[in-house]
Amino acid sequence: MKDLKNYPKSFSHIGLTVPDIKQAVKFYSEVMGWYVIMEPSTVKKETQTAIGQMCIDVFGNDWTTFEIAHLATSDGIGVELFTFPQGKKEAPEFNPFNTGLFHFCVQDPNIEELIDKIVAYGGKQRMPIRAYYPEYKPFKMCYVEDPFGIIFEIYTHSYELTYSSGAYSK
Repeated sequence: MKDLKNYPKSFSHIGLTVPDIKQAVKFYSEVMGWYVIMEPSTVKKETQTAIGQMCIDVFGNDWTTFEIAHLATSDGIGVELFTFPQGKKEAPEFNPFNTGLFHFCVQDPNIEELIDKIVAYGGKQRMPIRAYYPEYKPFKMCYVEDPFGIIFEIYTHSYELTYSSGAYSK
């Protein structure tokens, strides 16, 4: 087998389960500015199409329908929103120490305005806005929560710039 150099894979999309798909589409399109590329629609359990079979492969047989919508960020990252009629309608207790998805992060240079909008739409600011290395870099961050209990982070600058030049060594 030929030894090929590994290369960084790009991020395609993230899937979020929410209690109300219409409210989630409203929040993420109006607050985050994400493009709605597929309005909410219902998927029914069936084996006649590739998507129907794929959903059975992923979710098993213990379901009949769910709702899905697709959004996209300004840089083309997809956000799939799901609402299932069964299951808990509240987010699990926040516990970053357990294995699993901890958070995702978005970038906005106007962090204060975005946080105000998140709170106005029923979300929460989980901490004060913090400056990374204020004497060296004008970078800020903050953890927030959407109205459905999903935790995410906001950076004012790119991930590469935030962590370059020994971010933890100053």
